[in-house]
Amino acid sequence: MAKSTTARSRFKIQRALGVELPGLGKGGALARRPYGPGVHGNKRKKISDYAVRLKEKQKLVFHYGLREKQLVTYVKQAKKNTAGKPWMEVLLTNLESRLNNVVFRLGFAPSMMAASQMVSHGQVQVNGKKVDRSSYIVKEGDVVTLTEKGYNNQLYKQTQESPRFAAVPACYNVEGSDKKKATMVAAPLESDVPFDFNSQLVIEYYWKVK
Repeated sequence: MAKSTTARSRFKIQRALGVELPGLGKGGALARRPYGPGVHGNKRKKISDYAVRLKEKQKLVFHYGLREKQLVTYVKQAKKNTAGKPWMEVLLTNLESRLNNVVFRLGFAPSMMAASQMVSHGQVQVNGKKVDRSSYIVKEGDVVTLTEKGYNNQLYKQTQESPRFAAVPACYNVEGSDKKKATMVAAPLESDVPFDFNSQLVIEYYWKVK
């Protein structure tokens, strides 16, 4: 998990990338301005193709709470897939299937960092068994729930009172009126990524990685 960020630094990150990243938690509205952040942001300057691709890649790093080395590992794994699918599709499915992300997207935690904390504290169960690794990949048919301690966690209660998302992605079947149990019924898709994102630019950024 990437190191902790303050509310101010979270805003600055999103301001610099020009997009609201739900994984960083709920914050104020991200005002869009016709220039970049900082005292010199209103001075027009040409942005290189590399910088454009870098910013797009950084969206994945910050939203999913990864380090650059971790993302590169996921890229390498995706490129080695034997299913014949485009590697970018495999990459995004794997990122969306990480346990901390699943907990976050199900509305069990208010941010990716909070979801990772719940996982590491043993408050998340997959198929009735505790799993304490945020990087655990949830598969189709897996049932995700929290422990009793997890449902009593203030982070969980906070999210129930003020949901981060209006709805749960279609790849999950949420059961019960209390929405405390969910099954992954299909692999997450690129369309499930909850922020503006150009996958082609990331493909171009990592084209040399093998």
